[in-house]
Amino acid sequence: MNMTQNRIFSIDVFRAITMLLMIFVNDLWSLTGVPLWLEHSRADQDFLGFSDIVFPSFLFIVGMAIPYAIRNRIAKGDSHLQILQHIALRSLALLVMGFFTVNISDLNVEASGFSRELFQILMVAGFFLIWNVYPKSEDWKKYLFIGLQLVGVLLLLLLGYFFKGGKDGSEQMSPQWWGILGLIGWTYLISAPIYLFARKSSVLLLLFWFLFTLLNISDHAGWLKTPIPGGGAFEGFAFAGIAASLLIDKVTTSEKRQKLPIYYIGIGLILLISGLVLRNFFIISKIQATPTWVFLCNGMAFIFLAVIFFIVDLKGKSGWFNFIKPAGTSTLTCYLIPYLYYSIATFSFTLPTFLKTGTVGLLKSFIYALIIIGITAILGKMKIKLKI
Repeated sequence: MNMTQNRIFSIDVFRAITMLLMIFVNDLWSLTGVPLWLEHSRADQDFLGFSDIVFPSFLFIVGMAIPYAIRNRIAKGDSHLQILQHIALRSLALLVMGFFTVNISDLNVEASGFSRELFQILMVAGFFLIWNVYPKSEDWKKYLFIGLQLVGVLLLLLLGYFFKGGKDGSEQMSPQWWGILGLIGWTYLISAPIYLFARKSSVLLLLFWFLFTLLNISDHAGWLKTPIPGGGAFEGFAFAGIAASLLIDKVTTSEKRQKLPIYYIGIGLILLISGLVLRNFFIISKIQATPTWVFLCNGMAFIFLAVIFFIVDLKGKSGWFNFIKPAGTSTLTCYLIPYLYYSIATFSFTLPTFLKTGTVGLLKSFIYALIIIGITAILGKMKIKLKI
């Protein structure tokens, strides 16, 4: 069986495929003639586009990875306080990156004095300077790396200072909806500490999954408004992932592990049916983070996990996915590279129209996603990799 005590390879493969699809769907804006079913639905539209299931899948795998990450830290001797500090620092990093990325679209070029492209390049440069995995060193290089991190902090502070937004350039940077990275940060900040303190009770963890699901339903039904971003929806995805990991812990024999994909499919079908029932009360909407969207996406995530687990961990075919492996192991690096790519491409070249239209355009976007993963791999070999 292709798994170790501390690592389930399905998690990396699931994450890599999700990141590949995220880069792909994030490039659809550059195309024309894209099929409706591939796109994001509008906020008021009762519809589930393919693009609408990618982010929930990522939150699902974030949740699934939480138990293994925390257990590894406990095994290394970290105290609860040290683990909480680590969770806080990781969350803060994601919130900072989300804060900057979500403000790009509001940049007033004239008032700020620099273009969106330049802002993105400097922003990503700051991220890499601060959160790059620098080699461990005790000589003068240690102080060089610290200096580079301080340069990154200064760069972000200057970008924040000179930022001017709004039509008249009078607005400063604001959290808004926090961006994808920020929402992941909030979800991790809420979900990981809960797992840390409730990890010894599977029943309690499942109750938290139920609680966040109920919060999401209550929020949309108007029974109880919650200040949590997404009204509990995002934590619902994370705790569904935690539940998936708990089930792996419960199947302790080889015979039971062989049946695990069947269990996942069963759970997925129950969630899908529940989502269809909830459609009588709530529309399917990613933008509104409706309960219907949550149930349907969690159902599909469990079924997809069943397929991946069967192929990777039961049949030992993880090598099939080696070509996208960097997307699963250097995910943050992979996510941020497109910001540089689009900025540089704006200055250097424009693709012909036929490469941005219809089926040919979709193929272009898929190849583009593979290129981004390839660039991530090259940077990794050059010891350039973000880690928070």
